[in-house]
Amino acid sequence: MQEFLKYTLATLCGLVLFLMLTFVLSLCSLVSMAIMSDTETKVEKHSVYRLDLDGVLYEQVDDDPYSAIFAEATGRKKETRYGLDDILANIREAKENKHIEGIYLRGGAMSAGFASMQEIRRALLDFKQSGKFVVAYADDYGQGNYWLATVADRICLNPTGSVNWSGLSSSVMFYTRALEKLGVEMQVLKVGTFKSAVEPYMLTEMSEANRLQMNTLLDDIWTVVAADVAESRNLTVVQLNEAADLNMQFRPQQWLIERGLVDTLVFNQSMDTILTGFIGTDDYHILTHSDMLGIPDNSKSHKDKIAILYAEGEITDDSGDGIVGTKMVRLINKLAKDDDVKAVVMRVNSPGGSADASEQIHHALSLLREKKPLVVSMGDYAASGGYYISCQADSIFAEPATLTGSIGIFGLIPNFSGLADKVGIDIDGIGTNRLSQMESNLTMKGMNPEEKEIMQAYIRRGYELFTLRCAEGRGVSQDSIKQIAEGRVWSGTRALQIGLVDRLGNTDDALKAAAALADLDKYETVIWPEPESSVDQIVKKILGEDDDELLLLREYARIRRLAGHPSIQARIPYDIKIK
Repeated sequence: MQEFLKYTLATLCGLVLFLMLTFVLSLCSLVSMAIMSDTETKVEKHSVYRLDLDGVLYEQVDDDPYSAIFAEATGRKKETRYGLDDILANIREAKENKHIEGIYLRGGAMSAGFASMQEIRRALLDFKQSGKFVVAYADDYGQGNYWLATVADRICLNPTGSVNWSGLSSSVMFYTRALEKLGVEMQVLKVGTFKSAVEPYMLTEMSEANRLQMNTLLDDIWTVVAADVAESRNLTVVQLNEAADLNMQFRPQQWLIERGLVDTLVFNQSMDTILTGFIGTDDYHILTHSDMLGIPDNSKSHKDKIAILYAEGEITDDSGDGIVGTKMVRLINKLAKDDDVKAVVMRVNSPGGSADASEQIHHALSLLREKKPLVVSMGDYAASGGYYISCQADSIFAEPATLTGSIGIFGLIPNFSGLADKVGIDIDGIGTNRLSQMESNLTMKGMNPEEKEIMQAYIRRGYELFTLRCAEGRGVSQDSIKQIAEGRVWSGTRALQIGLVDRLGNTDDALKAAAALADLDKYETVIWPEPESSVDQIVKKILGEDDDELLLLREYARIRRLAGHPSIQARIPYDIKIK
């Protein structure tokens, strides 16, 4: 028996050592690959930048070349991630590089907001000013991706493919009846007629106020999309609306040709012939998105700098993957103290979140603005808390399709007393004072009239502070802000009309404005925070810190955040998804 235990222990120790050695060797191999991957791309004559329109678009992405390895190892599908900043930089490089003759847009299923698509579309139109060509091909075009592809000199489609051209829509999932069956009451506290983030937990359909604001928002964005496509395809908006009424996604492909939506029905294998026709030779070279990122940057550094501060995601207090209040405040304080940074452009792409964190970030930005110019560039969202942190900038830029405003406050407190009764749980307790048990009673017994009045006053104070900050930032009265607040979401176009933003434009426009405010003729742009390196990404994946959550878990986590007490929320109504 003693010999058996000895050999068993030796085997186990050997196995552990083998696994540890394998881990170390694998890590070293991946780190070595990361170092080797930092090679420069040599651009040959007759090159074409192929931009694959798939995956998910973010404001910026970290250097993560090995996600495919980890996805395969864990049995998960790899998510292709693109940074909007990288795509825009690549398009600029393609315009300026004498060896790159055109751009090939391939595929049509990129998940991105309309404002981000609008930035890429504008960059592609600017690229065409150089006299170079743009060609597009897809097996199927999503609606936003088709809008982007219409800048192309020729739009090609798989003979069995489709174009989703049916107009915009947005839907909401309501949980009220399900919660009632579970015995859970969502106690709602809010300020703002249009602050409809709470509606999924108290109604079974959209309120008239929410229906009104969403109709206006969709109409504003559709007006921009239809006008752009009409101009690019030499059609009228009336013709495009007639086609949308027929829902072209499910119509014969020949209809798309006849109505001028696409130019050529061709299989992917034949795109080589079409590209050859544009280039004038079959001896051409394809540059992928990664290849373009490897082209060396020969621009000269400059002592004077303008920082682009990225603020993307949901606003949280001290943890999370989006805009973490404590971390963002530290970054802003460092920027304020950096004498080489003469101005800051904050790129905001956020639906909002914690009102407390928004106030902390707002305060830090106000201190920064005392030392140097601050300009905001809004992305797909800059709403509620996202607008809160933007409103006191020297100048605010938005895209026409940006979702902004939503100046309002809400709180959700679940009452589990009905659920406890269903499963046979009884709760009792004592306290030294009359309201000592108020916090626990809110969720386990429900609010009584006095407690509800206290909490509603708490929410009201948050709304008063929010509207005051907006009034101070925009240089108008608080009453005038309240007239356009009430939690209403506005498009960038309409936000300009009512004074919530100063100009329509993109990050480049914001940079020019910041340079003018800082009286800079020459400057270097720097990114804050810096993207994580390949090695950092590898370590995070090995440690399991970057795992994607399942859809239901993400929804559960979102409900927990919304229902958290005592934090109040400055957030847009639910997650607005426009199709």
